[in-house]
Formats: sequence, C-alpha cells, structure tokens
Amino acid sequence: MTQSGHQPSAEAGAAPANSAEHPWPVRSVAVKVMQWIDRLGSIWVEGQITQINLRPGARTAFLVLRDPSADMSLQVTCDPDLLRRSSIPLQEGSRVVVYGKLTFFTGRGTLSLRVIEIRPVGVGELLARIERLKALLDAEGLFDPRLKRPIPFLPRTVGLITGRASAAERDVLTVAENRWPAVCFEVRNTAVQGPTAVPQILDALAELDRDPAVDVIVLARGGGSVEDLLPFSDEALCRAIVAATTPIVSAIGHEPDNPLTDYVADLRAATPTDAAKRIVPDAAAELSGVRDLRARSAAALRGWVERETRALAQLRSRPVLADPLRETDRRAEEIERLRVSARRCAEHAVRTEATATRHLREKLTAVGPAATLARGYAVVQRVTGSERHVVRSIEDAPAGSQLRIRVADGAVTAAALGTQALGARTPSGRSADSGARRDDERTGGN
Repeated sequence: MTQSGHQPSAEAGAAPANSAEHPWPVRSVAVKVMQWIDRLGSIWVEGQITQINLRPGARTAFLVLRDPSADMSLQVTCDPDLLRRSSIPLQEGSRVVVYGKLTFFTGRGTLSLRVIEIRPVGVGELLARIERLKALLDAEGLFDPRLKRPIPFLPRTVGLITGRASAAERDVLTVAENRWPAVCFEVRNTAVQGPTAVPQILDALAELDRDPAVDVIVLARGGGSVEDLLPFSDEALCRAIVAATTPIVSAIGHEPDNPLTDYVADLRAATPTDAAKRIVPDAAAELSGVRDLRARSAAALRGWVERETRALAQLRSRPVLADPLRETDRRAEEIERLRVSARRCAEHAVRTEATATRHLREKLTAVGPAATLARGYAVVQRVTGSERHVVRSIEDAPAGSQLRIRVADGAVTAAALGTQALGARTPSGRSADSGARRDDERTGGN
C-alpha cells in the first residue's frame, strides 16, 4: 500500500490505481497487511509478562508481553502446555524470551504473536545482563565521579519518588521531618516494580527535574528480589538520571542491593532511612554544634581579652608608663650636668689658650725690637733725602752722613764724625772691639 494515492507497487499486478475514485476495500488492505507481516517470519522477542489468561479446558492461552522500558505491549498467544511445562512457574511480572511468528487476523484487524517456545529469564541471566549494561555505562563514563553534583546542605524542597503508602515513603518522610521539621516534600507515587515501573518513574523524574523549587530528588524503594529491583537497573532510567539537572539520591533496597541507579546517581544511600539522614541536617545536632561553637568562640574571646589585659597591665607597670615624666626629668638633669661640664671645659680651654697666648706674646715681646731697644740698644739709620737706610756697617755711614738714632723712648738726629773698625788695634795693644765689649758689659749694653 502506498501513501497519498500513489501508484501501488508492481506486486499489485493489474489492480487499479488507488485514489479517491478507486479506493481499496477493507479486505484488500487487511490481506496486504497480513501478507507483509507474514514475510517477517519467526522472531525472538524479550519482554515482561503483564497478563496471563489461561482458562481451564481452553486450547489457547493469551498473554500480554510488555516492554520494561516503554509503554508498549504486544498480544501473545500460545499453547497452554507451554505455560504448564515451564521449568520456572510463569506469572505476571516474569521476564521471558519467546520465539514465534506474528499473525494478523484479517477478520478482527488485530495483531498477535503466536509463540511456540517460551524461555524464562533466570536470575543468573538477569545478573549477567545487568553486568553487561554496567560495563557499557561505565565505559561511556556515566559512573565518573566528576559528573556527580553536590547535594545542597539544606534543600528548599525534596522530591521523593517511591511506591504509594510504602515503608520507604514512610521512613523517608518520618526521619526527615524528625531531623528538620521545616523540610518540604514533593512526593510522586509510582510503581516500583513490574512492567509499568520504569515509564512511571521516568515521568515522575522528568516532572520533578523541571520544578525549579526542587533542590534534590530521592528514588526510594524497600528491599526485594533481583526481579523486583530490576526496574532500577534499566538503561533508560540510568541515562535519565545522568541527564537530569537536579541532584539525585538513590536509596534502593538494603545495603547489599546495588542496582545500577546507585552508580549513576549523585549520592548512593544504603537505605531510604539513610537517604533521609543524608539529605537534610539534624536540627538538634546543628543547634548543639552552634552552641558548642558559640561557647568555644566566647571562651576564645575571653582568653584573648585576658591575655591583652595582662599584657596591658605589664606595660602599665613599667617605669616609663608608671611615671612618664621621670625619664624626661632624668634626661633634663643629665643635660644640665652635661651643659655645666661643657661650659667648664670650654672655660678651661679658653683659659688654657689665653695663658698660652700670653706666654707667646711675652716671648714675642722679649725677642721683639722694642724690648731690645729698652735694654739700651739703638737702631741707626742714614738719612738720604726722604729715604732711610739701616746702618749695618761702618761703610753704610761714612763721615758727614746724617743719621737718625732710634732709642726706646724716641729718636736722636746726629751726624757721623768718622768711622772706626772694631777689629783695629789700640796703642795699648788691645783690639778696639774687645774694649768695646768690655764697655758694653760695664754699662749693661747701654
């Protein structure tokens, strides 16, 4: 059958073109659908039994096979002996793999899978499949600790996904409210096992993740068998948890139970009760911690004040702070003493230098011209016009020279009558200079 009135395929033979003027009858459509389905042949199908209809004496058993990860199901028919001869009793919720052929009933327009073999999926096979899925998700990095989001210390609203009126719901709510009475919850009750569990959990998870008031989401379920906990190892649910923007806590089963949601969730809690303890703080413990911190802070402050008080007291007890002017007075006395000493030293130095100056002056006076003249010596000068020349030799004052003789108290003007060398002999045989020296000695040099 083609779309929108297009020509049918060559397999239709000489059949007229399908159009509004030449529509196909229902029987033709039903036959074609049956023919196309028959071409699929026999196939293997896996699913979960959600309904079994086995009437006593009936020659056909009717089942509903549902996909665990999607809201899709398929009608299945089989020989009742297949159900009776099964090695494991089949019941609603059992995972099975069936082999059969799809059949389209043209009379009713329904599709059914007629199976000739049913294989229950045992615990060992379920665990093996879970391990293969675990290895796959781990290889993709979905278990990486760097993907884990931090759980808020005090969430505004906690989203809770759990079974209706379940022990897990009661434990989480009771423990959380006892620890922090003001905590708020958004509870979504879903199936937590069976074929409808995964779709319902996915819907609830998406709804809570979209709510901006929800700060953390808890998946909670009590303990159970591997089959009961199988929805929490579903691939679609694991990927939805990783894709969520809200931190998610997995609290499934008891301590030994480890569904795959424990690995992809941001926090794994051993039990629902443990989850309640880890998502909200204990108000009593926090108040006790605050009181302890306040006491420690007060003690630390008091200790600091006491240490500073002691240090201040020690500073105040020091002489410089006990009598601030004492050091100034002591320094003033020292300065006065030094000033007096400096003055005394200066006066002594002045006196010493004055005495030395006087001695030098006396020595200079003693050897100066005035002192020599005072002892009787005279300075003879020859006057030539306006010039005066000191007479040092008899040759400087020939006879007739005008002389000026300077003595201690003035000067005498004289004329040279003649000259006489001191080395000449007198009539008595003595030299004139020796006689002159004796005259000087008698007269004291005058």
